[in-house]
Amino acid sequence: MKITAVHALPIDRYLFVQIETDAGITGLGESGTWGHLEASQAAMEKFGAYLIGEDPARIEHHWNVMYRTAHFRGSAIMGALSAIDIALWDIKGKQHSVPVYDLLGGKCRDKARVYYHVYGRTIAEQVQGCIEARDLGFTAVGHLNPLLDEGRDEPFFKTHAARIGEAADNVRQYREAVGTDVDLCIEIHRQLTPAEAVVLARSIEPYHPYFYEDPTLPDSFDAMAQIAEKIGIPIATGERLHTLHEFQMLLTRGAVQYVRPDVCLVGGISGTKKIAALAEAHYVGVVPHNPLSPVSTAACLQVAACIPNFAIQEYPIGEDRPPKSEIVRTAAQCEQGFLIIPDAPGIGIELMPDAAAKYPPVPRPTGARLHVDGSVVDQ
Repeated sequence: MKITAVHALPIDRYLFVQIETDAGITGLGESGTWGHLEASQAAMEKFGAYLIGEDPARIEHHWNVMYRTAHFRGSAIMGALSAIDIALWDIKGKQHSVPVYDLLGGKCRDKARVYYHVYGRTIAEQVQGCIEARDLGFTAVGHLNPLLDEGRDEPFFKTHAARIGEAADNVRQYREAVGTDVDLCIEIHRQLTPAEAVVLARSIEPYHPYFYEDPTLPDSFDAMAQIAEKIGIPIATGERLHTLHEFQMLLTRGAVQYVRPDVCLVGGISGTKKIAALAEAHYVGVVPHNPLSPVSTAACLQVAACIPNFAIQEYPIGEDRPPKSEIVRTAAQCEQGFLIIPDAPGIGIELMPDAAAKYPPVPRPTGARLHVDGSVVDQ
């Protein structure tokens, strides 16, 4: 079997790849470089030229060619590589009429626990979201930002006392609203300095968060380790990282208790499986990052099915509503807070034929939130 075509498909806010073969089998993947999809598309098209005429079964070989060519890497390149890797695994699963996880050791579980996204610009909205998630049968809520989901167009200013005090009280309100029936996945979105992160973490320890996600910027592994040493809450991080070696540096520093690899950014299913094995050696759980389309969810589930240290899966709300529901055919089924591991060949999902025409690309503008003094604020 040979690869005959590689199509980069920007659709709505997503970037997909479809790989065609002379056997009539088509593979589907997605890039996770959501902030710079134009750059990822260029890398995808360049890799596509290399893949034409190649055997799609040589996944590890092609992975290394794309990763090691010209020695330059980065998130845009890794997003393209990841999409292609997922599509190649999709082809191999379809070729052998089995789900991808069957080719990776088989199932460890029949369903994957998920956490429900909760948004809100006010604490009342977020508390109501927690209650609604519990009532829908979810046992965990995430994307739960006690600093609140404020708009990037609003100049920022709060005193330290007000910011930390209000955030800590918001976590208290989450816990009082749902009791111990729901785990709280606290999401900081890299908005705090290491010192601020320690103060807030110690303030919310009595409410037993499941994890404390991205408390500070991910660029310094030493800074994350310093936070981890001083708090009593597990840290979850890794969604902005894109290599196995970055995760290795986090793990050896004891800077993370739940790794958050993005299957569409860290080298696809191949890269995520390796990161999971590395985390397993450190007794660290895996919480796959998944803010994208149902294609990303489908790829995540292949990994969740076959690794022993899977912890919980991020599950963005709205997969049953347009545009997501109209982009793909056969999305994963969620029942009482768990996604059912599918048994369809490959990754178990297909693009709808009219998706590209129906949902043209929606570019993301460049911009950042500003402080009242005019400087850039991390959000």
